[in-house]
This record gives sequence, structure tokens and C-alpha cells, in this order.
Amino acid sequence: MKKGMILVLLAVVIMTSFAQDSDNSGLKALVNHHAARNFVSGSIARSDLDAIINAGIRAPSARNQQPWYFTVVQNPDLAQKIVPQSQDGNVLIVVSSFGDGKTNGSQIFDCALATENIYLAAQVLGYGSRIYTGPMDTINSRFKAELGLPSGHSAVALVRVGRVQAGVDAVSAASSRKRANDMVNYK
Repeated sequence: MKKGMILVLLAVVIMTSFAQDSDNSGLKALVNHHAARNFVSGSIARSDLDAIINAGIRAPSARNQQPWYFTVVQNPDLAQKIVPQSQDGNVLIVVSSFGDGKTNGSQIFDCALATENIYLAAQVLGYGSRIYTGPMDTINSRFKAELGLPSGHSAVALVRVGRVQAGVDAVSAASSRKRANDMVNYK
């Protein structure tokens, strides 16, 4: 519990520093993101893909354990087996960790932070991104060997990254959000 509170306080400090400059691109990325649905065909530049992966690598983790491993799926046939809606050129980034992927709270939280970093980095670079957790049971039961997950690892989440339909933005594509007044209190 103490670790969780420290991470929450750290997030508040970071967000407060972003909020001091309303034109800050970091804050804009956090506020204006949306889970893409309108993916189209088209490749992702290798330099962009490397930057997206590095964002995941740079995520914070409890006791700096960095429990994640990233498997980048560029093979369209394999991507289609995992996410049937995948378009040509979409990349799936599978985030895995040691263990069964369900029992260690800080490990799962750490992988979630890495997953979000990947998700946001893709959008900052102009790509669409979407986080999936639904296919994890299928990945873990059928595709571990084909994906080359390290021995003892299980998939925790995946991020689909790709080109999106022109003209789609956070306002027109995002699902509605709850109002801050309904979810926050200040004491």
C-alpha cells in the first residue's frame, strides 16, 4: 500500500509540473489521447517504433525491477491471429512479465505503466494506439512459443500501433469520459 501511495504522489507531482504550462505538449498528450478504432494500412517507421519501445523501457517501476519484456509483432499473419482487426502495417507490442501475469500486484502495475508509456508515445508520434487485455488468455495458452516469450513469462497486455484514418481526433473518436466532479474530491 505504501508503494502505491508513493507512486500516486509521484504522479501528482509530475502532473502538477505539467499543469504549470498549459501549452505543454506532455500534458496535451495525456489529456487529448484516445484509443484508436479507425486503423488503416500503412507502415511504421523503424525509428518511430524504436522510440515507442524506448518509452516503455523508460517507464517507472517499483524498486526499479523493470519486470517487463516487449515482443514486437510485425508479422501480419500472426498479428491477425491475435487481434483479428489488425490492418497491414499495424504492430502489436506484447508486454509480458515473469510469473502467471496475475499474482504480483507491483509487477502488474509496473507493466501497466510501461504499457501506457508505449500507448502515449505512439500517439505523440502521430500514430493511433489501443491497449488490449482481452487476448491475454489466448496468447498465454496458444501463442507463447510462436511469440518467443521468455521462459516463465506471461503476457500482461498488448498495444496495437498503426496509422489511423485521416481526420479522426480525440473529440470525434474517443468514448465519453466521466466528469471530474463525479470522481474527485479535494480535502
